[in-house]
Amino acid sequence: MLSYKYQGAQVNCLFKYILFTLNIIFWVAGAGLLAITFWAWNEKGVLKIQSITELKGFDPVWVVLVVGSVTFILGFAGCIGALRENICLLKFFSITIGTIFTVELVAGILAFVFQDTVKEHVQKFIRDNIKVYRDDIDLQNLIDAVQKYMQCCGAAGPDDWDSNLYFNCSKENTSRERCGVPFSCCLPDPAQNVVNTQCGYDIRSQNKNAIKDSLIIYTKGCVQAFEDWLPKNIYFVAGAFLVIALLQMFSIYLARSLISDIEALKAGWRY
Repeated sequence: MLSYKYQGAQVNCLFKYILFTLNIIFWVAGAGLLAITFWAWNEKGVLKIQSITELKGFDPVWVVLVVGSVTFILGFAGCIGALRENICLLKFFSITIGTIFTVELVAGILAFVFQDTVKEHVQKFIRDNIKVYRDDIDLQNLIDAVQKYMQCCGAAGPDDWDSNLYFNCSKENTSRERCGVPFSCCLPDPAQNVVNTQCGYDIRSQNKNAIKDSLIIYTKGCVQAFEDWLPKNIYFVAGAFLVIALLQMFSIYLARSLISDIEALKAGWRY
């Protein structure tokens, strides 16, 4: 007849339910982000995979999809792993978060060391997406939001909009937006309660010195604007990264502690 003897090891219930609670929140958040992803693609009429791959430029929905998928999978692994005391799921959870933390750390160091290279790639990325500004409503809203918040226009300046089919100054361009910039490049007018979406029309057809001295549009590029913004908000940025890093390390600590407790508990059984 089989018998067993309990040796006194036990799973830390506090760690177990803290990890469970944290991950059920992330699990629900991940499911919400995935729902937003499919809703956004459905609204754009590109829910079919073939249609999604035909989109030009950067689709911000992909970021939501990746973050939502990772959050959902990790939330599921951590939640079920803690609740069911499943070592495999807990190891997957801790190793994946550890990998993500390492990638973030390496990416941050490389970005600091190779600042000029990163700057060039960012400028190219912005210019490439300026070309397809009108092709994707989510991309358009993202560019407008960045330009309004950072108070900038284009990657290096307003002339970057010359690469867009609707805003370039060529004689072949018959668009009413010819030689202009989007409304998000315009300085806000406190006297206007309604946004003037035509404020940037024809602005680049003026003399370049007149544009530089203009009080109508932002003349600073978004890359330079970010470089100016970062030192002023360095404590906020550093604090955000620190909170994320501590949360990741705390989650790894909880998972590894549970794994150790479960393994000790299993080792205490004698048949």
